Amino acid sequence: MKNTPIPVDLVNKILSDNGIKEVGKASIREIKKLINDIETASGVKFVRMEMGVPGIPACKIGVDAQIKALQNGVAAIYPDIDGIPELKKEAAKFVKNFINLDVKPEACIPTVGSMMAGLACFMTFARLHKEKDTALFIDPGFPVQKNQFKILGLKYETFDVYDYRGDLLRDKLESYLKNGNIHSIIYSNPNNPSWVCLTDKELRIIGELANKYNVCIIEDLAYFGMDFRNDIGTPGQPPYQPTVGRYTDNYALMISCSKAFSYAGERIAIMVLSDKLYQTQSDDLIPYFGTPVLGRAIIYGAVYAISSGTSHSAQYAAAAILKACNDGSYNYLNDVRQYGEKAHVMKRIFTQNGFKIVYDHDEEKPIADGFYFTLSYPGLTGEQLLHELLYYGISAISLAITGSKRTEGLRACVSFVRPDQFEDLEERAKLFNENHQ
Repeated sequence: MKNTPIPVDLVNKILSDNGIKEVGKASIREIKKLINDIETASGVKFVRMEMGVPGIPACKIGVDAQIKALQNGVAAIYPDIDGIPELKKEAAKFVKNFINLDVKPEACIPTVGSMMAGLACFMTFARLHKEKDTALFIDPGFPVQKNQFKILGLKYETFDVYDYRGDLLRDKLESYLKNGNIHSIIYSNPNNPSWVCLTDKELRIIGELANKYNVCIIEDLAYFGMDFRNDIGTPGQPPYQPTVGRYTDNYALMISCSKAFSYAGERIAIMVLSDKLYQTQSDDLIPYFGTPVLGRAIIYGAVYAISSGTSHSAQYAAAAILKACNDGSYNYLNDVRQYGEKAHVMKRIFTQNGFKIVYDHDEEKPIADGFYFTLSYPGLTGEQLLHELLYYGISAISLAITGSKRTEGLRACVSFVRPDQFEDLEERAKLFNENHQ
């Protein structure tokens, strides 16, 4: 190893001290602690790309509304499990204004982040039809969702969408669905970690197959509207957030406040069920949830058992933010567009210094600049690349832990990288490239 910004021996010692033998298999939180330890020991500030958390202040509209709610005493009162009326009403309007789907307020349910929304869906949909005992992930995806399945003792299958874009997606999905045991298909759009955005053709395919095989679709919209190639910031006017909901009524949407509104710390999201799915009945639900109605099973069975509701004051924050979006007084995209601008610069720095973008197209279109991107370096596996980048003060996570088959790749998040670090990033990427010629 040639000269590096951080001594090789120091990095390797800290890896050993943390008990990490294969850094490519380390969890996101393990990587975070590792980088903290290396920074402390070396005095070198990392270009940190491992954590997918907001890098801008929380929406002030929400903060002010939450403070007011606390001052009005809501901290002393349990919220209704299905959510406060103000939030449910504004959530239904938001879905109409920015997705162009009609849903009822009763089917808009606040949850403790999208993590809880997913858990509630997973544990309920798995009991909907006893002959269907397996979920299907369109990967790559958020690793913790699969941990939830493991904790619940539920079955799942996965495949990497990289080689199955466009029309190829139909046959790949049907190869799983024809067995008759799949109860749900799960994906994020835009995707964490690849920033792949499923096209309208692909969403149509998923919706048509959901109808054909009576499968629930769980669509994670954690990065709502953040495909910056399309501006969906004007309420009630196209373009709208792409969704499978145009092609099937068997959908559950997870709309998080964490990234789009930078409200991650309060753990607030909205699970939105189609009206049809909310009213779906199955006697197979009764032994677990005491009701045959899916919507009631999720609210008074799953959500009640998990947390007995969602932070009372945070619901007022979310309601205020959604109301401002709905009436056009707040365009949240103006705040988060900087993520795409940073990704554009960072991708240029890496690609000009020998790196490659792994997931680089949505069918025929170049992938958007957004919250994440993926990178590789010729001749190195993802684990080798991640390990060696530590010597250069650059962090990321391995795609291997996301269900991706692209084992040469890493996921990079732009949120914590400041523009004043671009010069450091360029110098380190250039040095890395020179040392690997």
